[in-house]
Amino acid sequence: MKKTFSLLIVLALSAALAGCGANGKNEGNNEQAASGNKAEAANAPKAEVKKIIVGTGTGFKKVCFLDENGKLTGFDVELVRKIDEELPEYEFEFKTMDFSNLLLSLETDKIDFVAHEIEKNPEREQKYLFNQEPYAHWRNKIVVTKENDSIQSLDDLKGKKVLTTATSAQAQILENYNKEHENAIEIVYQNNGANDTVNQLVTGRVDATLSADFVLSLIDPEGKLKTTGEPLSEADILFTFRKDEPESKELADAIDTAIVKLKGDGTLGKLSTEWLGGDFTSESK
Repeated sequence: MKKTFSLLIVLALSAALAGCGANGKNEGNNEQAASGNKAEAANAPKAEVKKIIVGTGTGFKKVCFLDENGKLTGFDVELVRKIDEELPEYEFEFKTMDFSNLLLSLETDKIDFVAHEIEKNPEREQKYLFNQEPYAHWRNKIVVTKENDSIQSLDDLKGKKVLTTATSAQAQILENYNKEHENAIEIVYQNNGANDTVNQLVTGRVDATLSADFVLSLIDPEGKLKTTGEPLSEADILFTFRKDEPESKELADAIDTAIVKLKGDGTLGKLSTEWLGGDFTSESK
């Protein structure tokens, strides 16, 4: 009986020791597995961030310009920076140039999209891709000096000098009119950007210009000019991309998603009010 009892104790101890050994081994295996998983996670390739070159200018006050410290800023610039924050898969980098060179730089792959208050119109749609979600809305009107009451329409500009910027939507309006009216308007293409507009009109070097509704207060803070007549056109303002490129379409779609979010949380309206003096982000303005 004693032998049997002793044998049972030995067997029980052996089983306990075997169990402890197994548990220790399992725990060791678990620790090794956890360490292995951590190592794999650390060595796993990170998602690639794609660099995007954004073309913009430096001479459009409050939209894309250099401040007193030489920093690039303005409505379009700060909006792109907000969009960049929403899209971790991309890294946006600005490249500045004259407005007249932006679309050509897009066509020649020097930039990936344009951020410069580009107005969507039929002529541009034939050549370029636009994102779908507008970030501003323009109404183009004739601009003259405060004392000028003789001009109310494009017909009143026949035989007169009208200032504009090459490749702009306003230039397109004037050029289309001239095609149908035997070049009745003398179009003057400016080199110094919007900052020279007031001086040219006040000194009489030109008779008028065309401008989007929000621009006048930005370029003419002293109130020397005025808009006149009915709007010549209305259009959504969008970013411009190369056409027929899957990567451009993917980027445009991602930007649309970010704009929708920035509209929904009020960021876009706040940016417009801060930089443009009002919320010009919808047709209802």
